[in-house]
Amino acid sequence: MTAVDETTSDDGQEGGSRRPAREGTAMAVLRQDTFRRVYTGAFLSNIGTWMQNVVLGALAYDLTGSSSFVGIVLFAQLGPMLLFSIVGGMFADTFDRRRLLITISATQGLLALALASVVRADDPSKAWIVGIVFCMGVGQSVFGPTYSAVLPDLVGPGNLAGAISLNSAQMNGSRVIGPAIGGMLFAQYGAAWVFSLNAITYLFVIGALLSVRLPDVEASGADESRLHRLALGFRIARNRFPVGRCLVTMVVFSFLCLPFIGQMPVLADRNLDIAARSTAYGWLYACFGLGAMLGALSVGTVFAQTPKETLVRVGMISFGLSLAVFSWLRMPAPAFVVIVVVGFCYFATVTALSTVLQLHLAGNERGRVMALWMMAFGGTVPLGNLVAGPLIDATSVTTVVFPGAIIALGLGWWADTRTERPYAH
Repeated sequence: MTAVDETTSDDGQEGGSRRPAREGTAMAVLRQDTFRRVYTGAFLSNIGTWMQNVVLGALAYDLTGSSSFVGIVLFAQLGPMLLFSIVGGMFADTFDRRRLLITISATQGLLALALASVVRADDPSKAWIVGIVFCMGVGQSVFGPTYSAVLPDLVGPGNLAGAISLNSAQMNGSRVIGPAIGGMLFAQYGAAWVFSLNAITYLFVIGALLSVRLPDVEASGADESRLHRLALGFRIARNRFPVGRCLVTMVVFSFLCLPFIGQMPVLADRNLDIAARSTAYGWLYACFGLGAMLGALSVGTVFAQTPKETLVRVGMISFGLSLAVFSWLRMPAPAFVVIVVVGFCYFATVTALSTVLQLHLAGNERGRVMALWMMAFGGTVPLGNLVAGPLIDATSVTTVVFPGAIIALGLGWWADTRTERPYAH
């Protein structure tokens, strides 16, 4: 099954009575059947993933009371993106993407069951927790670039902004639902139930992928050595100014401005007097996810016709201001409101930046460049948390989070991808 044209009516017949949605909007993308199926399967699976993610951080802090161990677990989860995403990107541009996604999803489900088995013990092995989470991170370092490379091929370049916006919205919609469910299950039944339920949710994305046929992608650089194929993303980033500027912006943003996400259990406990193992913490994280979902969705709806380069700079400044306020709050009630604003600005900025990046990429090179994006976005965050954890233990959460807000304000000035520079096609 291939993606239908955006002028096709909902019943799949050409020339239907519905007016065609404006190209580039979320509605135009949702009218494409293949995209809808993959999108829905990914959304349901991501709910389970975020149930697990929020509980992992809370479990790490609950077991040790140490922000440093929280940072170690987060590094095990996201660090492989920094180490293996380039290989994952090469796989995405070399092998059948559908089979690759199905294989990784099945493996992730089995690993979630293994994690559930480990944490059922009265005194769970911290080494086993870190080891299994690391293996799941390796799988995600292949799944992420492959899935990111698939989406534009389903909708065409004219609808790229709408597809990225919707995908970001489902990721963050799951960040609302998942933590709310995960927080309640963790508080009442324990982490094992959460991880087991996450394993089941992988069946949704596997089922969706089995029901569709993804577009074929022409192989890139088949006559090149493996080393040259691995290096393609770096060559493109070096030669195309907008691509390089987007990637550098994301590296700085992730490393210096986003440690607060991984350290959310510590921030909630020490600044807001919200226990990591509580329903209130699940709702705090869900509020953050709600803001992120709305921010991502706004890029393909309210701001669909706004230049994405402008959204990046305005969003970065707004994020810095709202994060600065959040870092100084000491009362729970306003924190639930402010974290929604932080999440909105955060993912509106990231979604716009990702759109700018992908508009400068061809289909057969997207996997390897998006691998660099995964390294910048996900792989750099755990490095920031490895540094932030000991600093927080030695000082305070605010001492680490507030400077990140100031740096985001500076990035609002620097992250200008509109400067015209020659780049290769």
